[in-house]
Amino acid sequence: MITATDLKASDRELLISRVFDAPPALIFKIWTQPQIIRQWWGPRGYTTLSSEMDVRPGGAWRVRSRDTDGFETAERGVFREVTEPERLVFTHAWEGEDGTPGHETLVTVTFADQGDKTRMTFRQGPFTSVEIRDGHFQGWSESFDMLVEYLADA
Repeated sequence: MITATDLKASDRELLISRVFDAPPALIFKIWTQPQIIRQWWGPRGYTTLSSEMDVRPGGAWRVRSRDTDGFETAERGVFREVTEPERLVFTHAWEGEDGTPGHETLVTVTFADQGDKTRMTFRQGPFTSVEIRDGHFQGWSESFDMLVEYLADA
């Protein structure tokens, strides 16, 4: 049996890079405005019920969602670093049914100017297993696909 301590650092970290057809200031805003987060956050099939963000170092964030079967989830964290429009660093943890946070990961998102486009680099970790990392990869990838759709409709 492989334990979290047996995994290499690369096995415990998620890395996604995407190019968006919008400038960094707009992509940063899309990441930091609760009313916009509701339009793209979460995997396909989920509806974002609420989103709260106090976008400043030490400020909390929380997103509550529901899947097509009616199952509700909540995730939350605290902003560690906010450098507009280049970088966001925040913690991420799923809430248990009693509202207590589960395993906490650190998310770092950078927004690099590429003319009229933005290269977003997303890192999250450490995860306790490759399976959990891969589940997050699927969820975030679908979220970023929906962010592209949001940009196309905006």
